[in-house]
Amino acid sequence: MLEKVNSTEDLKKLTIKEKEILAEDIRKYIIEVVSKNGGHLASNLGVVELTLALESVFDVNKDKIVWDVGHQTYVHKILNGRKEELKSLRKLKGIAGFPKTKESETDCFNTGHSSTSISAAMGMAKARDIKKENHSVIAVIGDGALTGGMALEALNHIGSSKTNVIVVLNDNEMSISKNIGGINMLLSKLRARRHYTISNQSGRKVLDKIPIIGPVLIKIIRRIKKGIKQLIIPKMFFEDIGFKYLGPIDGHNIEDMELILKRAKELNEPVLIHVLTKKGKGYEPAELMPDKFHATSAFDIETGNPKKVKEKDYSKAFGEKLVRLAKKNNNIVAITAAMKDGTGLTEFAKIYPDRFFDVGIAEQHALTFAAGLAKEGMIPFVPIYSSFYQRAYDQVIHDICMQNLPVIMCADRAGIVGADRRDTSRNIRFIIF
Repeated sequence: MLEKVNSTEDLKKLTIKEKEILAEDIRKYIIEVVSKNGGHLASNLGVVELTLALESVFDVNKDKIVWDVGHQTYVHKILNGRKEELKSLRKLKGIAGFPKTKESETDCFNTGHSSTSISAAMGMAKARDIKKENHSVIAVIGDGALTGGMALEALNHIGSSKTNVIVVLNDNEMSISKNIGGINMLLSKLRARRHYTISNQSGRKVLDKIPIIGPVLIKIIRRIKKGIKQLIIPKMFFEDIGFKYLGPIDGHNIEDMELILKRAKELNEPVLIHVLTKKGKGYEPAELMPDKFHATSAFDIETGNPKKVKEKDYSKAFGEKLVRLAKKNNNIVAITAAMKDGTGLTEFAKIYPDRFFDVGIAEQHALTFAAGLAKEGMIPFVPIYSSFYQRAYDQVIHDICMQNLPVIMCADRAGIVGADRRDTSRNIRFIIF
């Protein structure tokens, strides 16, 4: 089926059954390419059906789909004329692993950092309204990215302004590592709503069959339902800030996804669609170890094992040294912004769980949080990828340096890092103050 699809125009001609076959073909193709070249595997396998549904309902040549972080756009690129180019992934002068406007007009916005998509979508939507144009603007954001304050700021702006923007929340309970924090707990409660919705629909069908009084009973129940709703599900955060909340919905059911996307397209108000997906879907090693297969080097498809044994690198050496230092000094603590494994803190977290803090994708908070710890006599170590440290320059200068606080800032992936690069953010050498 994949050979028949070279554009979204071809995609729109397929039946649901044919799209399901296409989804499996795409998964096999992505696994084949990434197993040879390396790349972001688990995240892309998780959004296959979601991408097919989005690009079946919307017109990527007119509508604007902004992919948060952007590492999950392999399917989008395959569907939009870059199927063969994907084979050049992570090669010199090869295709970018993230959306690039210079590659294709269907890549409407460059993304590489987390939590930026909703702000960009809001800007595009306002420009559309000022110019009196008529098209949809969609932001696709992962649940982990909602821990970034920028995403919440954008949600607040859209909800209060009632701007017509569709936010697709791809909820797989993962960012790179397992999600943590209050936002994750909120989404866990919202997932439970699906069971309530199913039972609610079943009850309505029964009442509909009762002659004359059936419809009356439904109206009465709807009036009192709001009063008892909170006994079954928690207060709806997204509805309270101004969004029409749709979901949760199975993100691997193409037909259901298309129906709800079409409904959202017809609404002239802020809409949030809560989609449940499985990171690594369709490839067992990636399903079992989504953090390992978030970004991977070349690997053997049969076993999932890397083709080349990884030698001790900066992150590993840093983590081992920090554990040794922490044994001698009880004031040493470690902070990560959702990158425990990537920055070498896995062992530290196991040995010193009370001195380890994962703040989620929130680099700004991580640095000022570290400043607060340091002010009270602790010695915080904060390893963050150099490209992500850019997001906390203000906190570095204002909250740490101007107070001369002993925060140990460690830049991972600084300088030239080969294939593990982010095309939209320059890796830099960072001075440790």
